[in-house]
Amino acid sequence: MRPLHITTPLLPHDALSAALGKAVLLKVESLQPSGSFKLRGIGRMCQRAVETGARQLICPSGGNAGFAAAVAGRALGVPTTILVPQSTPESVRRQIAALGAVVVVHGTVWDEANEEALRRCGAGEAAYVPPFDHPDIWDGNATLIDEAVAQAENGFDVVVCAVGGGGLMCGVLEGLHRNKLAHVPVIAVETEGAASLHAAVKAGKLVTLSAITSIATTLGAKRVAQAAFDWTRRHPVHSVTVSDSQALDACLQFADDLRILVEPACGAALAVAYQGLEVLAPYRRPLLVVCGGIAVDMAKLVVWREEQASRRALARDVPAGP
Repeated sequence: MRPLHITTPLLPHDALSAALGKAVLLKVESLQPSGSFKLRGIGRMCQRAVETGARQLICPSGGNAGFAAAVAGRALGVPTTILVPQSTPESVRRQIAALGAVVVVHGTVWDEANEEALRRCGAGEAAYVPPFDHPDIWDGNATLIDEAVAQAENGFDVVVCAVGGGGLMCGVLEGLHRNKLAHVPVIAVETEGAASLHAAVKAGKLVTLSAITSIATTLGAKRVAQAAFDWTRRHPVHSVTVSDSQALDACLQFADDLRILVEPACGAALAVAYQGLEVLAPYRRPLLVVCGGIAVDMAKLVVWREEQASRRALARDVPAGP
């Protein structure tokens, strides 16, 4: 069956390349029909589920995975239900519903929506479609690297990607290994307040965060996938964090440079280059995954920037302790 995702362009970022003295490459996943890379893995899983008898798709999501599942369900002609927590913005719920999917709001956090999704899949011909933690999803996401290998004339020597639950990272790593690029490191980026992989790497075991405090809510997995953590034990993975402000600044600069809007979750990966972080210094041809995201518009970016500016101002005004 023909894949549901499209082949996205690999573009040079000339301004960043000049500023950093590197050849910066962008894999522009924001151009997928789902607005993010999610359609690669979610689409593949949904196709395989329908091929093996599923007659309904049920996906618990904070936004992007649900939108991708709705795109897939529409293309495959099967009813699709997306369970979202109350924290999912109304604008995102409307976008999902506009594709013909049934949107059910359940619980205050994703974990509660996930429990309800699992309950609904307990009987009948409904397929459970997780946002990130499944081999079919990683296999689909790996096609991003398959394409980049064919597109990059002179190759790339590091891949920079954002990490939420770890589905993108697992796909990137699977893609590197199946293309005989096991030597190419990955820079795995999270925002402070949503860094479950970084916490796991520091602790040497999986860690469940008590809460997500970052504005990059689509990186909001309290516990990264086991497979993502396992990859850090057998592949060179640099786990780094950036602040919400750095991620937002990267989003705004990227919008100016490329005229493309992306979520702060995507801005986290872009911030590694825009901030010229030391972790990038050894590499000459970095590949940045522009993972995209639907929960963004100019108004939101402006509001987020103003909120961050207010917080910084308050922090400066707070007197130092004794």
